[in-house]
Amino acid sequence: MSFDDIFNTAKFPNKPRRSPRDFAPAIRKLKWGALVTFLLVLVGAFAVFVWMCCRIEPESDQIAILIRKTGANLLPGEIIATRPGQKGIQLEPLPEGRYFYNPYTWDWRFAEVTTIPAGRLGVVTRLYGDDLPAGEIIAPNGYKGIARDVLSPGKYRINPYAERVDLFDAISIRPGHVGVVAHLEGEDPIHGEMADVMKNVYIVDESVKGVQTKTIGPGTYYLNPYIFAVTEVNLQSQRFELQGDDAISFLTQDGFQVMVEGTLEFALNRDDAPILTQKVGDIDDILKKIILPKARGFGRIEGSKHPAIDFIVGETRQGFQDSLEKHLMAQCLRWGVQVRSMLIRNITPPEEVSEIIREREVALQNQRKIEQQIEQARSQAELTRQEMLAEQMRGKVESETVAIRARIQAEQERSVKLTASTQKLDVARINAEAAKLQAEAVIVQAEANRDVIAMRNTAEAAVTQQMANAFGGGRNLARFTLYKKAAPRIGSIISTDRAPGLGGIFESFLTPAPSSPLPGQPARPAAPAAGGAR
Repeated sequence: MSFDDIFNTAKFPNKPRRSPRDFAPAIRKLKWGALVTFLLVLVGAFAVFVWMCCRIEPESDQIAILIRKTGANLLPGEIIATRPGQKGIQLEPLPEGRYFYNPYTWDWRFAEVTTIPAGRLGVVTRLYGDDLPAGEIIAPNGYKGIARDVLSPGKYRINPYAERVDLFDAISIRPGHVGVVAHLEGEDPIHGEMADVMKNVYIVDESVKGVQTKTIGPGTYYLNPYIFAVTEVNLQSQRFELQGDDAISFLTQDGFQVMVEGTLEFALNRDDAPILTQKVGDIDDILKKIILPKARGFGRIEGSKHPAIDFIVGETRQGFQDSLEKHLMAQCLRWGVQVRSMLIRNITPPEEVSEIIREREVALQNQRKIEQQIEQARSQAELTRQEMLAEQMRGKVESETVAIRARIQAEQERSVKLTASTQKLDVARINAEAAKLQAEAVIVQAEANRDVIAMRNTAEAAVTQQMANAFGGGRNLARFTLYKKAAPRIGSIISTDRAPGLGGIFESFLTPAPSSPLPGQPARPAAPAAGGAR
């Protein structure tokens, strides 16, 4: 016996002793509790492991690049796993969200999504695939290099290990302009296999490398800069001042040097914009290579046909301007340039001719001044005569006006009186008609009231007859009506129902009137009179 048993026996002599078997259920509960606790801890540890080590959770505007640690090796030259089960960087990234992957099999890297801002485009360069054939610059599917399609403004989930995105400005064609498009890839017009008529030309078809015939209008275009080159051409009206070094100078028939200054307005035709940009150049080249040489050549030829005086006075100046405008319109239109106007503002003659012209102009001005004074005196005399005539006409008009006013007033008074008489006649006629209609309405109303009263009396008589029949006669109906009206007003009566007492007035009503019995029923006996009714 142990010391605890002796102590317990001495301390609790009446308490029964417990064997080890008595503790077996408690021990089993403790074991199961410990096992459940261990399992819960194990599950919690596994959950923490999965949450901390296996969770992939890209945030907003992020992607996750998966890297497989196990599987088949990549082929030589490959950098991206394009087939299932290959080790290495996987092609498709994971978008924002929550994913769970085995960290023993997988690794991952986070990257930002590719953002293309407004007004720009993205050119994709594929970093995996087969090498391009010689001479190719655009990579089809499965090949490394520049992809044909571009990315417009927006956000894209692109694997940075598989594709590189370069940003370029979008092509913007302003209003009043067109874009001349040049293909940078396609069949070579020089070394390609095509007809000789299609070689060494400025404009080619869409499938051939070079400048295209079709232009693009105003707007924003997202074109691959490695495939298309766009040149903006201004189609708006251009104004050029022919002055200074750009003025037209020529020798006249009599050997004088004349300078012509003016304003030229022109514009380019849309359909001819591609050929102009290739053959000539931009607006300045068109002006210096086409318009000005033709204007100067025409000025030298036409100017040498007339003396200097003709370009200062007379109709030669206007004729020279019209001829120059028509010549430029016809010659420039062949190149696709539309000359809209040519205005000569100033023609500068030589000094020797200018002095003579100035003296002549002064004499002409004095002559015009004297002629104006003579004309002014004539105008004054005519004005005086017109004033006298106007005074005579004023008196005549006043007398005619008085007569016209009197006639108009008489006509108005007659018209007013005639209108008043007519109105009174119409009112009397209307009143007579109204009185007649009112009398007819009174008669109709009286007849209607008569018919209503007759119908109401007939209905009331029919109702009274039906009530009398229901009570078995008019006497019983009268008795019922009397009882109905008198009963609520009688408080108490102390009298006999025989004469000469007060109750004698009801004697006639106490004797029931004989009533006809219903078929098959005996007649009811009369009720005995009661005395001392209260």
